Amino acid sequence: MPFAFFFLESEGFAGLKKGIRARILETLVMLVLLALLILGIVWVASALVDKDAASMESLYDLWEFYLPYLYSCISLMGCLLLLLCTPVGLSRMFTVMGQLLVKPTILEDLDEQIYIITLEEEALQRRLNGLSSSVEYNIMELEQELENVKTLKTKLERRKKASAWERNLVYPAVMVLLLIETSISVLLVACNILCLLVDETAMPKGTRGPGIGNASLSAFGFVGAALEIILIFYLMVSSVVGFYSLRFFGNFIPKKDDTTMTKIIGNCVSILVLSSALPVMSRTLGITRFDLLGDFGRFNWLGNFYIVLSYNLLFAIVTTLCLVRKFTSAVREELFKALGLHKLHLSDPSRDSETSKPSANGHHKAL
Repeated sequence: MPFAFFFLESEGFAGLKKGIRARILETLVMLVLLALLILGIVWVASALVDKDAASMESLYDLWEFYLPYLYSCISLMGCLLLLLCTPVGLSRMFTVMGQLLVKPTILEDLDEQIYIITLEEEALQRRLNGLSSSVEYNIMELEQELENVKTLKTKLERRKKASAWERNLVYPAVMVLLLIETSISVLLVACNILCLLVDETAMPKGTRGPGIGNASLSAFGFVGAALEIILIFYLMVSSVVGFYSLRFFGNFIPKKDDTTMTKIIGNCVSILVLSSALPVMSRTLGITRFDLLGDFGRFNWLGNFYIVLSYNLLFAIVTTLCLVRKFTSAVREELFKALGLHKLHLSDPSRDSETSKPSANGHHKAL
């Protein structure tokens, strides 16, 4: 990834003949300088954190100590990023699956909604045909609004064509399954917190599994091991969804025919950092005891009781708050309206924009 980034940004040193060789040479020089910079930063950080001379001298052993130590730092940053992404993703998964699946039609008249949206589409089309080409801004705005109306009409037609099994069985079953997986994840983290408080062997550092095929990693045997695998995959998907749901990383979302190579490299680096930290997070939260990718027990910060306990507490608290905020958002909005506080814009503006969109005649119509 660094080579790809520097190669895209390189032009070749001054005085050399422009071409691929000059760009590769500049890229290699930049990589060497970057390696020296990272080596110096890690060495200084180790000297500041741990003032033992033996630990600083061990950094000269690049293969046995420096590279694992550097990987430990990267995984720590990834774990902190996962601490932000995963709780948001766990609450966001309900919205994402709700957009992909067909919701049940309870006390809804889809034919009437399709009729209203068709009239709105025709009104917008007439306004577009009546405008002159000189009013460019209004034309672009109306075309965007017409595109949104067509998208909403397509969704309503899809809901109408869906079978009764898909509407009334698949959607509730998926929502219940997501709720069960999220609840089990929070319960496992809560149990791990209790184990950390009463048992020193619950610390992730230094604990190794019995080895593949020797004994079951879970007290519940095959069922428990399968449940751990499902939860880890669920956390992996939730972390990716939560990553792209954060405002700071919202611009990282790839778009068709509109994604630069630099943004693609940024996405690859982000996914690599998250994936390298996923085994560490799973082990720190007590979801599994299996060493998923290498000797993570050597990481120094995994032996710090306060760091591990704080990580578990923050994950449980933030996840619970995100879920409570997700499932009580409608109740909060109604309370704000009843108390007259909705004029202060205390609710989520993105959700308001989704639920209420301006129609062709200027009135707000919630479908």
